[in-house]
Amino acid sequence: MLHRRLTRGYEALPERSEAMIHLAVTDLMARRLTGDNTIS
Repeated sequence: MLHRRLTRGYEALPERSEAMIHLAVTDLMARRLTGDNTIS
């Protein structure tokens, strides 16, 4: 699981959680667009 921190309630501020979700989705979309299956 690449973005394990999203499965727990570690963030104190909702804005921080939202930012982490945006980063995870951006990473997922970039990997799908490039066809890269390796973890970088």
